[in-house]
Amino acid sequence: MSLVDFLSPIDVEKMAPKKGYYTSHLGVKITSYAGVFPDLDENKPDIAIIGVMEDRNADNNAGCALGPDYIRERLYGLNEGAYTTKIVDLGNIRQGANITDTYVALKTVVKELIKKDILPIIIGGGQDLTFAQYLAYEPLEQKVDVVVVDSRFDMNDDSHYDNIETTSQSYLNRIFLHEPNYLFNFSNLGYQTYFASQDSLRVMDKLYFDVHRLGELSGQIQVVEPIIRNATMLSFDIGAIRSADAMANANATPNGFFGHEACQICRYAGFNDKLTSIGFYEFNPAYDNNGQTATLLAQMIWYFIDGFYNRKKDFPLQPRSQYLIYKTSLKHDEHELVFVKSKKTDRWWMQVPYPGNGSKNERSHWVPCRYEDYGIAVSGEMPDLWWRTYQKLI
Repeated sequence: MSLVDFLSPIDVEKMAPKKGYYTSHLGVKITSYAGVFPDLDENKPDIAIIGVMEDRNADNNAGCALGPDYIRERLYGLNEGAYTTKIVDLGNIRQGANITDTYVALKTVVKELIKKDILPIIIGGGQDLTFAQYLAYEPLEQKVDVVVVDSRFDMNDDSHYDNIETTSQSYLNRIFLHEPNYLFNFSNLGYQTYFASQDSLRVMDKLYFDVHRLGELSGQIQVVEPIIRNATMLSFDIGAIRSADAMANANATPNGFFGHEACQICRYAGFNDKLTSIGFYEFNPAYDNNGQTATLLAQMIWYFIDGFYNRKKDFPLQPRSQYLIYKTSLKHDEHELVFVKSKKTDRWWMQVPYPGNGSKNERSHWVPCRYEDYGIAVSGEMPDLWWRTYQKLI
């Protein structure tokens, strides 16, 4: 089965400006599936763009299936950065006969791209597609860290797995309860407390997941960098951005991230050597005044691409000479905590040992952290991040 079986070509000429693209525009640099399907083996790209024209389970946001080409139009008009891009646009996954067919198509395409070491950027459709994005990792037999940028926890507190409908406001239930379980960690960035039930907050706490209120991150967006640095996949709900900056969503609300903060989040995601897929969901062109939200989304994708081509490949202690090692003991000497700092990027990691016999291949787990976590350890206290990570390793 070929990927072309799941994808439909796009009309690049229809999206192009009247005077055409400049030679520096991404519209010239990106190889698009407009007639002949790109050869992904002979001229292997680094990144592949996939549109998904599906909104049947997008709660209260019908019309977001039409989003991909509007985003492309704005993205193609942006200039290439100070690097040589190798990007293909594989066109759109159209609605299947039923919603499950669309999920299978997206899962298959994402899985095959990851296996080829090509990073998929998913655009368009409802955020329920995050579940299909997640399912792509099942055959890869690896633990997955999921980061979701959203103003809400998209889970149903009252349902069981068997009777959960996978919608844009309940897909997390399907991810959390899916068997086999290959989810290692879930992080939410930007939830707003009045949209979160106390039951859902208790679930997040019980599972030692990382959830961060909008207020914690407002004005200090750099706090999200180590959280994103640990992600295998990222899902971005455009509704997490305040409506003044991104109104093209029927569920948009007054509060949320500023546009420039959303761009910084995406750049951090691009920097992440571990991240292998990203999705941008819930954009609805029916509500887009003068294309402002499509333009913001295009800029967010541009910043992600910019981060991707500036990756530093600095995983802890590889090579050891490129890292500074710091050790500190707690007040009651329960553990000696080990931190490493990259000489190349000044980024920090913390070592968390596997309980008991631990992993067959490793004695410890390295988790991205901030200098502030090291400062807490130096003062003799246990960083909360260390404890929550240790509990997930048990």
